[in-house]
Amino acid sequence: MTASKVRPAGRWYATVWRWHFYAGLVVAPFLLILAVTGAIYLFNTELNDIIYPDLMFVDSAGPAVPASRWVASAEQAFPDATVTRINMPTDAGRSAMLFVTPEQGMPRRVFVDPASAAVLGSFVYERTLVGIADTVHGSLMLGWIGDAVVELAACWAAILIVTGLYLWWPRRSGKAGVWYPRLAARGRRFWRDVHAITGIYAAALILFLIFTGLPWAGIWGGQLFTPAVEALGLGYSGARTPPASVAKAPLTTPAERGRGTPWALENVAPPNSSAGHAHHGASASRDESALPAPDIGVDRVRRIIAQQGLAEDYWLMLPVGATGVYKAQTYPDRPQGQRTLFIDRYSGAVLRDIAFDDYGVAGKTIELGVALHMGNYFGLANQLVMLATCIAIALLVLTGFVMWWRRRPAGRLGAPPRRAPLRMRYLGVIVIAMAIVFPLAGVSLLVALVADWLLQTLRAVRI
Repeated sequence: MTASKVRPAGRWYATVWRWHFYAGLVVAPFLLILAVTGAIYLFNTELNDIIYPDLMFVDSAGPAVPASRWVASAEQAFPDATVTRINMPTDAGRSAMLFVTPEQGMPRRVFVDPASAAVLGSFVYERTLVGIADTVHGSLMLGWIGDAVVELAACWAAILIVTGLYLWWPRRSGKAGVWYPRLAARGRRFWRDVHAITGIYAAALILFLIFTGLPWAGIWGGQLFTPAVEALGLGYSGARTPPASVAKAPLTTPAERGRGTPWALENVAPPNSSAGHAHHGASASRDESALPAPDIGVDRVRRIIAQQGLAEDYWLMLPVGATGVYKAQTYPDRPQGQRTLFIDRYSGAVLRDIAFDDYGVAGKTIELGVALHMGNYFGLANQLVMLATCIAIALLVLTGFVMWWRRRPAGRLGAPPRRAPLRMRYLGVIVIAMAIVFPLAGVSLLVALVADWLLQTLRAVRI
C-alpha cells in the first residue's frame, strides 16, 4: 500500500505507537527511579524510626528543659557550627531535631533529649536512605540539571499516559485483554495485557502525581506556573501583611526549599526585625544608646508562640543577620492547619501571621495536592494508595521493557515501523500544544522529530 493510500487512522496509530515507544525507551529508567525513591519517601518517618531508633526516641520522662539548653548542647557538641532551626518533638517520647550548619562540611541534623538536653547523636540528611531518596527524587543529585531531567521525565510520563490510552482504546468487542488480562495467554500477549491494563487503572493516579509535583519543578513551576499564579494573586493573598515591614529577600533559605515550606509562601518576602538599639534613659550617652538591643532568645520566643496558640510540634527557624526574624511554622499532614508566624528578634512583636485561609485558590489547591502526593492527608490509607501507584509505574516500566526485548530483532532496536508521515500542520499543532503545556517536552519533541527526519534522509541517500 502506498503512503498516499494509508488511512489517516492508521497513520495516527502508527505515529502514536512510535512516539509511545521512543518516549518510553528514553524516559522509562527515570520513571523507575522516581517510582522507587517516591515509594521510599512515602514512609520517611517510619523508615527513620526503624533505622535510627536511638535518635528518634527518648527514654527519659519529665517536662522539657528550656530550648536554649538544647541549642547550647548542640553547639557544645559541634563547636564550629551554628544552629539554624529547631524541629520541636512531634509527640511525647520523641526527640527534638536541630539543624546545625558547620563552618566546613555538610549540614547535620542533631537529635536532643527534650527533658535532659543530652545530645543523642546526629546524621547528614543527604547520606541517609530517606535523604538520598528525597534528593534523587527531586534532582537525581545533579542540581538544576537533574531537576530539568526529572521535569522532562514527568512531562513525558504524562504524554506516555495519553498515548497509551489511545493505543489501548477498544477497537473490538470483548472484555478480555481490555479490562482484565488474559491469564491463559503466553508470551508477548500476556505482557501486553498486564502493561495495558495496569496503565488503564493507574492512569488517573499517575497523572495526579505528575501534576501535583510539577509546581515544584524549576522550569514549569518556577519559570511559568508560579509567576502566572503570583501575577493573578492566586498563590498568597497577602492578608495580615504590614506592607512597611516587607523586605526584598526570599522567604526561604536553600536548605528549607522542598522540605516543608508551603508552596504559596516560597517566594514571599519576609518582614525584617527592627534595627533595635539599647535605651538607657535621658542620661545615657550617645554611644550607649547606639548599642544593639539583645536578641530575645528562643525561650522567650517559645512563650510568645504559645500565647499565639500555635501547635506545639512546630518548626522554629532562627534569625539570620541583624534584621533576621524568628519564623515558627506548622506543617501538619492536613494543610488546613498550616500556620506561619514571624517574630521580631529584638522586641518579640509578631510581625506577620499567615494561615491556610490566607492562601489564594491556587495556593490552597496545590497544598492539598502535595499533602495527597506525599501520602500525608489520609494517613496510612493515603500512603498505601500512593505506594500502589509507584508500584504500578514500576510495573509499567518493567512490562514495557519485556515487551520490547521479546519483539526486537537480534541486533536491532525494534522500533515500530514508520508509516506514511502525518501532515506538517498536524505535527505543528501537536508541537505547539506541547510547548505551551510542557515547554521542555515540546522542545524535546521538536528535537526528536528533526533527528527522525535526518535519520530517514540519511537512509534514503544511502539507498
